[in-house]
Amino acid sequence: MNKSIVLSIVVLVGILFSDQSFALAPNTIPILGKWRGTFIGFNNTEIPFIFEIKFSNKQTSLYFINGTETYYGGKLAFKGDSILVSLNQFDKEFAFSLNKNGQLVGYWRKQNGAGDSFAILASKENNTRFTSSGLPPFKNVSGKYDVVFSNDLGKQTKAVGLFEQSNEKISLTFLRASGDSRFSEGILNGNQFYSSLFIGYSPLLFKGIVNEDGSILGEQIGLKSILKFVAIKNAQAKLLPSNNEVSLTKNNQPFNFSFRNMQGKMVSLNDIRYKNKPVIVTIGGTWCPNCADEAMFLANWYKKNHQRGIEIITIQFEIINDFTYAQKQMKRFQQRFSIPYEQVFGGLASNDKVMESLPSLTEFKAFPTTLFINKKQQLVKIHSGFAGPATGKFYTNLIKDFNNTVNSLLQ
Repeated sequence: MNKSIVLSIVVLVGILFSDQSFALAPNTIPILGKWRGTFIGFNNTEIPFIFEIKFSNKQTSLYFINGTETYYGGKLAFKGDSILVSLNQFDKEFAFSLNKNGQLVGYWRKQNGAGDSFAILASKENNTRFTSSGLPPFKNVSGKYDVVFSNDLGKQTKAVGLFEQSNEKISLTFLRASGDSRFSEGILNGNQFYSSLFIGYSPLLFKGIVNEDGSILGEQIGLKSILKFVAIKNAQAKLLPSNNEVSLTKNNQPFNFSFRNMQGKMVSLNDIRYKNKPVIVTIGGTWCPNCADEAMFLANWYKKNHQRGIEIITIQFEIINDFTYAQKQMKRFQQRFSIPYEQVFGGLASNDKVMESLPSLTEFKAFPTTLFINKKQQLVKIHSGFAGPATGKFYTNLIKDFNNTVNSLLQ
């Protein structure tokens, strides 16, 4: 049987299990498989991304592919001649239609339609992220780098660059104090490199030139912004420690808060569930990719360690200061990462609002931030940011330090 017919039959089966109708003839829409999508970013720069549409367990779903990572996007729904994909984690969606050339054309936008919509064009004919020029790589760029990012106002941010190269293929991530840029995939054509990433939130393109001395001049390009960076190879590159001893409130009172959970119930560290136990409090937001990496780690860690007598609470600060909206997002986040511990809504996602809501903190630098509370309800340690799996040894070292801190809290 012809492969395209098989694909069409599978898609038709998926549609029959959907609550939505589909107006187009199924044999004209072999949508399963890998696609190359493109955004038009800052200065009309093309930002490519790769995704795959699969049919499994009676549903059709989209997955983003970035290097070694396959990241779940959302389910497909079919309505009239439109294909909708709800990217629930980030409260975004794709709205596609299939044109006569077999391409998906449409928009990436907020699910409620508010704000900007960004055009997308996707094709199955060419699902290679970047085209090879045929030029051999100028140098091997694998290694760690001291990196300085600069915006157009001259503000600088330090980072660690982690590059890996295999022939002309490269992968890279940048680790800042707030966390890493996650998995990115690209190519090195001669002395020019290109790498991009997208999981449903803020598509990014990294490009630049490798100099004779091995240093790199590059740009980070988003939909509306650009940052320039300089990278110098340094095997010992690292960020300044983000762990700090944090003072308590003025009167040395126990650390506490009171926020509503998904059910609308007020949750406090004074509740019996948390009394006389060490508690890990994470400050994050469902919109935050590094918070997602942290949630993936913490959900599994909690299931294995909860019986030791420790608790976790996540305080979610959202892009809309509305409890009904936060309820919806927290429920989606809980389902996405199988979170077994409590989530509460802290308010609007801004550093100032975090400080207002948690006056015991002397400062707040980044989403996510992890607070370690001892059995006496004292804040004894804070860690800003989260180095995720894309950072390799930085991630394993973070987990090691996390476990050491918990062990000391339990003693």
